[in-house]
Amino acid sequence: MRQRVITAVVALILFIPIIWVGGMAVELLGALLAVVGVYELFRMKGLTLLSFEGILSAIGAVFLVLPKERWFFFLPENTNTFTLFYFVVMILLGTSVVSKNTYTIDEAGFPVVVSLYVGMGFQNFVNARTEGLVVLLFGLFIVWATDIGAYMFGRRFGQHKLIPAISPNKTIEGALGGIASAIVVALIYLLLFPGKEYFNYGTLVMLLLTIVFSIVGQFGDLVESAIKRHYDVKDSGNILPGHGGILDRFDSLLFVFPIMQLFGVI
Repeated sequence: MRQRVITAVVALILFIPIIWVGGMAVELLGALLAVVGVYELFRMKGLTLLSFEGILSAIGAVFLVLPKERWFFFLPENTNTFTLFYFVVMILLGTSVVSKNTYTIDEAGFPVVVSLYVGMGFQNFVNARTEGLVVLLFGLFIVWATDIGAYMFGRRFGQHKLIPAISPNKTIEGALGGIASAIVVALIYLLLFPGKEYFNYGTLVMLLLTIVFSIVGQFGDLVESAIKRHYDVKDSGNILPGHGGILDRFDSLLFVFPIMQLFGVI
């Protein structure tokens, strides 16, 4: 526990000034986290990041995270960074031809899915900060409230397993407690930063969306659990002592921020 607390404090000391400053600092942070996320997924599969497909997967994720306006301004006006990402996909698929099909589409699919999953998640993390610090913190607080509430309610009231084949410790009571906690935190947050003043919707709609975001965040956590169970690993990595890897901390956020973008909150 002591190690977890120390790691959390150090991480927050580094994290808070970056998201406060925003701009290039957050963009570089998002790109760095995306590369680490790619590394962790490759590591789980028993592959190395310093391989042909590993490097391309990391580059593809970075293409998705970094905004065109600042980093790829030299591209034609009608071209976006997803075009650059697809160029990486073309190279990976083209490898099947060069290798005479010893490197197949099945093998190319893993680095493509990895870079898309991680890249789009952190792209929307960056987009949330571009929209405003209030918007980014809203997403972070919803996810953190859900995690803490699910843990506390699960320990106190948990009786019925949620999906034991994927995550044996999660319970239905914990999941509902996580949603309730997210609603309470969102309500307090929206009293400080009213909906229509900082978001595209009023407070009531934002509270309804909070339920959606809380559910999606828990589903993102389950997806990461399914990946780890498939590869038979306990944590995605060990970069955060006591907490595991970057994906262990950002698994919910990688689902929540894109859904916030989909619903027009970002």
